Amino acid sequence: MISAIVGINWGDEGKGRMVDLLSSGYDIVARYQGGNNAGHTVVNERGRFILNLIPSGILRETTVNVMGCGMVIDLEHLKKEIDSLTERGVRITPDNLKISDKATICLPYHKLLDILEEDRLGDAKQGSTRRGIAPAYADKYYRKALRMGDLLTPDTLRAKLSVIVDWKNLTVAGGYGADPISLHETLDWLLRYGKAIAPYITDTERYMDAAAAQGRKILLEAQLGALRDIDYGIYPYTTSSSALAAYAPIGAGIPARRLDDIIGIVKAYSSSVGGGPFTCELFGEEGDALRAAGNEYGAATGRPRRVGGFDVPATRYGVRVQGPTRLALTKFDVLSYLEKIPVCVAYEIDGKQTDEFPTDDRLVRAKPVYEYREGFRTDISKYRKLADLPAAAREYVRFIEDAVGCPIRYISVGAERNDYIEL
Repeated sequence: MISAIVGINWGDEGKGRMVDLLSSGYDIVARYQGGNNAGHTVVNERGRFILNLIPSGILRETTVNVMGCGMVIDLEHLKKEIDSLTERGVRITPDNLKISDKATICLPYHKLLDILEEDRLGDAKQGSTRRGIAPAYADKYYRKALRMGDLLTPDTLRAKLSVIVDWKNLTVAGGYGADPISLHETLDWLLRYGKAIAPYITDTERYMDAAAAQGRKILLEAQLGALRDIDYGIYPYTTSSSALAAYAPIGAGIPARRLDDIIGIVKAYSSSVGGGPFTCELFGEEGDALRAAGNEYGAATGRPRRVGGFDVPATRYGVRVQGPTRLALTKFDVLSYLEKIPVCVAYEIDGKQTDEFPTDDRLVRAKPVYEYREGFRTDISKYRKLADLPAAAREYVRFIEDAVGCPIRYISVGAERNDYIEL
């Protein structure tokens, strides 16, 4: 059994929470793309954890966690993440954390280039987290990146890095006019953090393929959502990798294997971090109240998230490109304070109403068409059966299923691991 958990919208849907919940039924959890530019928040009996790089299955004692070849990995951040988890009693060894030797290293000069470009763009900036993700992926496809396996051959590392640093300084010093990158300091960074990370680096592709052949249960974990996908998202306000389920086997290290199950994660309302069009956005008191109720602040950056009502066109589009077999509806309990629940049912573009989600410049001109559905005004956090929910809450669940064309199988009614309803 090979399953994927993916985001249907802009990210921040609650994938980490669902991976933590469902990982008890899997032998392996593998992250297949992205870096430390987003966070997965998990709350369980041990407390609250924010995971940026390490798969969310790390909090299960019986689960092996794999960081796939599709990821870009900041060694310093990963070392701090491992140390932080270890200090809180989470067991991390090469037996339960394995890092692909083909994954790309995100270096300090990638972060520098990210910052320099965002600063240059000024008001036209794209909302980068300034953590070097786009420059690292650019180098990967430019074929000028260092990979995790390079840390295992330090005798050739300096020669490889020297060529790259000379090339980078043409841009850093020659283009931006910043201080040039130091070869010595960059190599020292690689050796210092690489020594700590090296024991976890292995041929994860061989490991994953053998596991799949043995019939072990594998869960593939995405970062961000469909609308941030580099090809199918709201370009250029996207991430720099593919967040789609179709890419999951490739980025996880089992490209010849097929997915048996795709679990799409969607919030009961909408939220977004970063720039770009967000048609359903709510402003003023209505937006502030929803943000406060949902504690909508970025797990990786702490930035306030933009919020809006459930967006039917965007979610229907996300379902179409992700192809989920079932959905998990998260943060449903957040809506308990509302007498009327706002839902964006369509867009108005150039004077015409549409229920389609455009990914070209029409999206910038789109205005939301809102309807309000009956609220349930009840604390639902203790309910564990659909039949126990208020009638208005059950009707809202059915409305979403019908609107996006995919069955809901899990409903999150609280932040704790077991605060959910399974249908």
